[in-house]
Amino acid sequence: MPDRPEIQLPAELLPIDGRFGSGPSKVRLESLLELGVSGSTYMGTSHRQDRVKKVVHRIRAGLSELYNLPAGFEVLLGVGGATAFWDAAAFGLIERRSQHLVFGEFSAKFASVVAGAPHLDEPELIESDPGTHPHPAARQDVDVYAFTHNETSTGVMMPIARPEGADGLVVVDATSAAGAAHADVDQFDVYYFSPQKAFGSDGGLWIALCSPFAVSRIERLASSERWIPPFLDLRTALDNSRKDQTYNTPALATLFLLDRQIAVMHELGGLDWAVKRSKTSSETVYAWADASVYAAPFVTDPAMRSSTVVTVDLVPEVSADVVEGVLRDNGILDTFGYRKLGRNQLRIACFPNVDPTDVEKLTRAVDHIIERL
Repeated sequence: MPDRPEIQLPAELLPIDGRFGSGPSKVRLESLLELGVSGSTYMGTSHRQDRVKKVVHRIRAGLSELYNLPAGFEVLLGVGGATAFWDAAAFGLIERRSQHLVFGEFSAKFASVVAGAPHLDEPELIESDPGTHPHPAARQDVDVYAFTHNETSTGVMMPIARPEGADGLVVVDATSAAGAAHADVDQFDVYYFSPQKAFGSDGGLWIALCSPFAVSRIERLASSERWIPPFLDLRTALDNSRKDQTYNTPALATLFLLDRQIAVMHELGGLDWAVKRSKTSSETVYAWADASVYAAPFVTDPAMRSSTVVTVDLVPEVSADVVEGVLRDNGILDTFGYRKLGRNQLRIACFPNVDPTDVEKLTRAVDHIIERL
C-alpha cells in the first residue's frame, strides 16, 4: 500500500458504526449483548437438546414466513457455509449436467467445483465480463441451472427467473442477497446462502430453501448408487433439519445471531423493510458516485447494480488503498474492493444492519479525504 497521510476526520463525518464489510458484515450490538446474557444457559450446551433445537426451529419457521414459502418447501441447514454447499450440490442436486452463469469470483468457484466432479458431465458455462451478468438459456441436457443472485465480488445483482422452456432445477447462490432482496419462490428450486451477510450473523453455516422438486431430486440421488460423503449428503441434512438440528455440531453463536436477526426483521416489517433499507443506502452511494469527478459506479448498467454490495471505481490519480487506509485509521472498516478483481475500487456493504445515515456520512468522509490527499 502506498504511504498515506494522517488525516483526522471531523466528528460530524464519523459514522456511529463504522462497519461496512461485505462479509463478515455488521452484527447488531444488541444481538451480541443478548448472546452474552445467555451465558451458561445456551453457549457450551448440547446442540441435540431442546434449548438449541428451539433456536433452529425458530430459524426455519422465521425464514419460511419471511419468504412466504408455499406448502412442501423445506428449510435445510448444514455446517460449512456456501462453499460446502457447492460440494453438496455436486453430489446431491446435479444429476448429469449443469449450466452456470459466471460473472465473478464466486459464481466461477461453483462452476469450477462441478467441472472437477468425475461423476458429472462437463458443465455449460455462460460467462460475461465483471460488472455485468449473462443470461441463461434452456437446454434439454441440463438438469440444474446455477445462478448467483448477487455477485459479491463485483456488485452485480441479477433477476431470478426460470429460463423459458427449462425443466431443470434452478439453484441460486443468494449469499449476499438473501435477507435484503426479493426472490419469487416460483422462480427457484433451491435458494441457498450463508448468514454472515444480510442476516448479520457469522460464517460456517449454510441454509437452503428447497422446493418439493428439489427435495424429490435430493431423495432420489441419495437413494441411487452414487456415492455421497456423509458430510455432504443433502438427504442427511434434510432428515436432520426436520428434527431442528444439523448433522454435526454447528457454531451455537451463529445460530443465535441468525435467530435474533430474523426476529428483528419480522419486528421491523419483514423482507420489504430490509429491501427498502438496503436500497436507500445503495442509492445514496450510487448517486454520490455518479455526481463525483473522481468516482464512478463500477457497474455501468443501473439495471444490473446491486442494492446490497456497491462497487465504486476511483480515478487512477486517487489510490483506493490509501483512501481505505485512512478510513480504517478513523475507525471506518472494510471498504476495500475485492482483491482478485484488481480494480482501484471501494466496495461498500449496504446490508439492512447498516444505517443509511452512516452510509451518507461515509460518502462525505471519502470526499473529505480525497480533497486532502
